[in-house]
Amino acid sequence: MNGSLIQLLVLAGIAIFLILKLRSVLGTRDGFEKPPIPLDDVRPRVRRDFEVIEGGPDRDIIDHVAEGSDSARALAEMKKAEPAFAVGPFLEGARGAYEMILTAFEKGELDRIRPFLSDDVEASFAEAIAQRDRDGLTIEASFLGIKELVLHDATFTPESRFGEIAVRFVADQTYVVRNKAGEIVEGSPREVKKTRDIWTFARQMGSDDPNWQLVATGD
Repeated sequence: MNGSLIQLLVLAGIAIFLILKLRSVLGTRDGFEKPPIPLDDVRPRVRRDFEVIEGGPDRDIIDHVAEGSDSARALAEMKKAEPAFAVGPFLEGARGAYEMILTAFEKGELDRIRPFLSDDVEASFAEAIAQRDRDGLTIEASFLGIKELVLHDATFTPESRFGEIAVRFVADQTYVVRNKAGEIVEGSPREVKKTRDIWTFARQMGSDDPNWQLVATGD
């Protein structure tokens, strides 16, 4: 056996030893090995039985009416019909309208509030003022401020796009009714009278006319 053959056998023996050593450390790997599975894929999957609503509840609505109520749904439909509409600014406008309309009615100044009244309310106010004049009565009133303002109810009619919002007002004022002779027949200039009203305002959402009209009064 020559030297070259002996050298070859020695190298082969070393190679076999190394292969056996590696198998004992790494284990056997047969065929194609799949890549490591990401951690996200081995974590248990949680099934969601609910839908995530983007944006959450509309605070402009649920700050004034109960979430999920008929009024809340009506206000949401009004916002869809007119995206610029907001409940908070509407109520501030209603506050000013209440004082303006009430004061004008007591003074008999119907002309300056006519654009803010429906035909039925205008006719009712006009008749009350005319009757007051026929009876020779005058009213002296001082508006002292609104103590409570609450959104009472809201409705929306998709076909006509008309929205109606009822607002409950509680206000303080002094109120005196005098006859032709100037005698007080009702009220007192020193007595603060609390008034309670529910007024309903209506408007076609999305129309060019920004004015809400008073369509009903009550208490």
